[in-house]
Amino acid sequence: MAAVSKYLTAKNSAAAGGILLVLYFLKQRRRSAALNRKKGSANDLNSEKDGKKERAAVDKLFFVRISRIIGIMVPRLLCKETWYLFLIAVMLVTRTYCDVWMIQNGTMIESAIIGRSTKGFKKYLFNFITAMPVIALVNNFLKLGLNELKLCFRVRLTKHLYDEYLNLKKIITGHYVDHLHNFIFFRFSMGMVDSIIAKYFATVVGYLVVSRPFLDLSHPRHLSSSHAELLEDYYQSGRMLLRMSQALGRIVLAGREMTRLSGFTARITELMRVLKELNSGKYERTMVSHSEKDVSEKLTLVPGSGRIINVDHIIKFDHTPLATPNGDVLIRDMCFEVKSGTNVLVCGPNGCGKSSLFRVLGELWPLFGGSLTKPERGKLFYVPQRPYMTLGSLRDQVIYPDTHEDQKKKGISDQVLKEYLDNVQLGHILEREGSWDVVQDWMDVLSGGEKQRMAMARLFYHKPQFAILDECTSAVSVDVEDYIYSHCRKVGITLFTVSHRKSLWKHHEFYLHMDGRGNYEFKPITTETVEFGS
Repeated sequence: MAAVSKYLTAKNSAAAGGILLVLYFLKQRRRSAALNRKKGSANDLNSEKDGKKERAAVDKLFFVRISRIIGIMVPRLLCKETWYLFLIAVMLVTRTYCDVWMIQNGTMIESAIIGRSTKGFKKYLFNFITAMPVIALVNNFLKLGLNELKLCFRVRLTKHLYDEYLNLKKIITGHYVDHLHNFIFFRFSMGMVDSIIAKYFATVVGYLVVSRPFLDLSHPRHLSSSHAELLEDYYQSGRMLLRMSQALGRIVLAGREMTRLSGFTARITELMRVLKELNSGKYERTMVSHSEKDVSEKLTLVPGSGRIINVDHIIKFDHTPLATPNGDVLIRDMCFEVKSGTNVLVCGPNGCGKSSLFRVLGELWPLFGGSLTKPERGKLFYVPQRPYMTLGSLRDQVIYPDTHEDQKKKGISDQVLKEYLDNVQLGHILEREGSWDVVQDWMDVLSGGEKQRMAMARLFYHKPQFAILDECTSAVSVDVEDYIYSHCRKVGITLFTVSHRKSLWKHHEFYLHMDGRGNYEFKPITTETVEFGS
């Protein structure tokens, strides 16, 4: 062992570790390049045919993408994120000094124990006890900074993508199981490599380096060292080498984390690119209608080529194609007009285009032609089957998305809010809770029917010109449902209702039926109309 260890100087050991680390990364890079070459020619020839995307990798494109995303998450030099980054940097440096001090102080404690020094043991133990609160504070500040920074990054990026989306005013099991099996085996193989290189090899190198001055009897370092000095040197070197091996392991594992980060940046960049193209009107696609018998017949539509006209008290589709952004043409040419005071029942099988119609009406999906006359976005209100209950007080559930200040500006008192709850037979909830300011987990506190009625009270508060009711009374009794529809007519809210209940036909003047094959009919409801539903 001494013959071998004499060549293991600190310089040689560090060089050997660095060379092995570089060889590991080169091997991974060559493996990645080989896979890319193997698939490259096929991808080049068939990329448009089978829709395959380029493989994410840590390359020049990755750094371009992540710099663009960082520019969104840290928009200015002086912002909240910058201060969190500064806090994290300071805490990291501070924790490094704390780690070094802990190693030195711990070594002195062990040395005092080995040397049977009661005075030294008490001194260094007292130092450790005194430093414990400071070190705990540093660690918790570091965690606080990291968690807050992650939250800020998520908020910045999510808000940016939501803004891009909402600004679009023109706008099999077997394979899955096989994929999971491949993923499990891949993680198993990578885990073996990581454990051998990052853990065991680093430990072996550490043992060899630490043992050299002890096994070489002619080494000048310990020619005249006492037993206590030998133990002190061994423990201090061992602790340092342990931290070094851990750091080496983290560096090796960082390659895998960088690959994951590359995948995330590729997906976010793709989403940003699509939103940007839609906003600029440059996204064009040739779409094929599934409703046509001749599948070779193509319909070329340009997203955003339709025209939106904002006019109060009317909704009019004028030769407007109903198509999804991914290319499905549901109805080629839709024409109908609804004025305030005329309720419309929308019906048809699943997938026929009912929700798509309302997404176009809410300007979430672009127009592909024709014109759409409608009130401004704030004068339309959508009530889903499962209403959203916000985190907040009982008042917040009624006035959402308004705040209490918005309620005051509108001049609506709490007594009026109480009347809205009484109109939907929810007045007992206010009596039970005792105050408008009570905060609860309303998604759990309220039943399904109560949440639907709360959404209708929210509708009465906002009083839009038009409201879209999407199966929003499915858990409400027929008598309460009749009162809600009658009250909407009384306060001047015109309704588009999606429902399969026969009992609702009497509250509407027209029906819009889509058959799911590209056809629709918009007709008045008369005594001869055949009502369908349950």
